[in-house]
Amino acid sequence: MPVSEVLQTTDGQVSHLTLNRPEALNALTPRQRDRIIDLLAEASADRDVRAVVLTGTGRGFCAGADLRGASAGGERVPGDLARVLRLGAQRLIAAVLDCEKPVIAAVNGTAAGLGAHLALACDLVLAAESARFIEVFVRRGLVPDGGGAYLLPRLIGPQRAKELMFFGDALSATDAERLGLVNRVVPDAELDKTAREWAARLAAGPTRAIALTKQLVNASLDTDRATAFAAEAAAQEINMTTEDAQDGVRSFVERRSPEFRGR
Repeated sequence: MPVSEVLQTTDGQVSHLTLNRPEALNALTPRQRDRIIDLLAEASADRDVRAVVLTGTGRGFCAGADLRGASAGGERVPGDLARVLRLGAQRLIAAVLDCEKPVIAAVNGTAAGLGAHLALACDLVLAAESARFIEVFVRRGLVPDGGGAYLLPRLIGPQRAKELMFFGDALSATDAERLGLVNRVVPDAELDKTAREWAARLAAGPTRAIALTKQLVNASLDTDRATAFAAEAAAQEINMTTEDAQDGVRSFVERRSPEFRGR
């Protein structure tokens, strides 16, 4: 895969990942998808990276999986497609959800199919006014993949999720914000600036506390109260061993601003 298909830069403890196939509206190839997974894993492990921004070039954020050649390769047997999804689209979405650093989606244009789910799996979603979200699967007679039937009901409830998935209508950025799929809609020219500002704020925060908070929130809808409370208590115990938490407490007593170092 040409390196240029996924651009990666680090600026001020923020890893910027940019899908760079504008001629295909950034439709994901398998190699490109695997590269994003690897970069998210690297961001998780790198102490000097404290936030991630994911965006695209051109008119599209991501038009979904690149289906060219998807039917090639000879006869399939039962289990083949399930394996492809498990190791492909589902692994990509899991990489975003499991990333130990906060991930911001800066949706610069069309986010369709897997591309929409890639954006919605992020912790925070910024959308340009020109952005659109499309559950395109039904238009091709397909079942949603890439965790869509898991993500959407948790974000907007089952009835709204079914409406989007049953009809496959394009959802404007403004309507996505109204439904709660998007944190904020900004003019196209301000998307990059806003994403960088948000990422800089996250990168200056208590990185481990944010990671533990992300884990608690992501797990909250799949657990009962007792389990959630136990996880919260364990997270508090772990977090109080960090330098950031200890300085945060000291700064309160000393009446000064904390100096979080991501440690």
